[in-house]
Amino acid sequence: MSLACCIPVLECVYCLACARWAWQRCLYTAGHDSETWGLASADEFEPVPRLCRLILAVYEDDLDHPQWAPPGGYGINPRWVVHRKTYEDTQGRAPTYLIYLDHDHAEVALAIRGLHMAKESDYAMLLDNRLGRRKFDGGYVHNGLLKAAEWLFEAECDVLRDLLEKNANYTLTLTGHSLGSGVAAMLAMVVVQNRERLGNVERKRIRCFAIAPARCMSLNLAVRYADVINSVVLQDDFLPRTATPLEDIFKSLFCLPCLLCLRCMKDTCIPEYVKLRDPRRLYAPGRLYHIVERKPFRCGRFPPVVRTAVPVDGRFEHIVLSCNATTDHAIIWIERESQRALDLMLERERSMEIPTQQRMERQKTLAKEHDKELEAALRRAVTLEVPDAYTPSPYGTFDKDPTSMAEESPVSSSSDQRRLSWDRLIERVFEKDESGQMVPRR
Repeated sequence: MSLACCIPVLECVYCLACARWAWQRCLYTAGHDSETWGLASADEFEPVPRLCRLILAVYEDDLDHPQWAPPGGYGINPRWVVHRKTYEDTQGRAPTYLIYLDHDHAEVALAIRGLHMAKESDYAMLLDNRLGRRKFDGGYVHNGLLKAAEWLFEAECDVLRDLLEKNANYTLTLTGHSLGSGVAAMLAMVVVQNRERLGNVERKRIRCFAIAPARCMSLNLAVRYADVINSVVLQDDFLPRTATPLEDIFKSLFCLPCLLCLRCMKDTCIPEYVKLRDPRRLYAPGRLYHIVERKPFRCGRFPPVVRTAVPVDGRFEHIVLSCNATTDHAIIWIERESQRALDLMLERERSMEIPTQQRMERQKTLAKEHDKELEAALRRAVTLEVPDAYTPSPYGTFDKDPTSMAEESPVSSSSDQRRLSWDRLIERVFEKDESGQMVPRR
């Protein structure tokens, strides 16, 4: 009898939780994610639409006779394509990719396509993971994506080294979309950790642009590699906001109501700071660029605005209930809107008639601002005990004993130990240049 009386109470609690979650989601818009961020400049955002077109070129079988070229074409020279590897060449270990030697922009570019809906190997790559399964450089990463990146690095290491040695002033640019963005982000970290195999290439010559990124690395890695990895998100894109592990999403394709119910209860009952301190939780990587082109309760598209930051908390943590959540994930739309945003930036700069000397000074100032922003993000991460947060998670337990993990962790409630952790982190990520200024370690 008592059990029967409890059932209506539980139903009421569940309905109230669902109503609260739905109310918050209906009032929440994508613009809230980046409303406190600064505006991106044309110089730093210039590669994005160009790299989107390069990713689109990966889908072409014959670049001399393209079939799906965007308006204006891909903007590449087919003779500068070093080679293109298909699924048959990679045997499913990595998505299709190409290496492009861009003499116009002085870069060696490696572009990786997104998820192929008809390839089982791509789904196997996504499913090859478990929360807290794979560690890398002091953090957690997606196991399947890292394995693909490691295979790709071993396969193309010699080619990339030769290209970088022959073109000493060129940068190594890694880019990808969706699934490919996760592989590209993992590959960027692998390259940074193995620079000696690429002829001791400087860290400042390595950069990655993850377009519509997957959540593939823990928060400490996402912040520490923000000087190398850049993530580009268009308005309401669902993938960077999907905190549910990718493998759970695909396992739940035939039970989406169950997944939504669990997600609803989780968002309602678990505080944000608890999620933030879970060291295994995965996030969108690096510096974030958010393209905002729609306003709440208004129809149509507005002139796109690009905001950027290296946030620690608030890295696209909330799913946006929007009919554009999937279309904003499409590489075609991202290329189109990023090009519109870049054109507006350039037009604004031309109207201001900025002299060349001031433009160069602005670029140097921008680099210093990014360094300071990265340092502030690292300080914020240490304050929130993110980099070495080995405390047990409410979602489960680690393989290691919590007591021993607490002993290994340099973070504690003591201010002295926290200061020591911060000093170690600064020494690891930054170094002093000739003028004595702190700059990211190259």
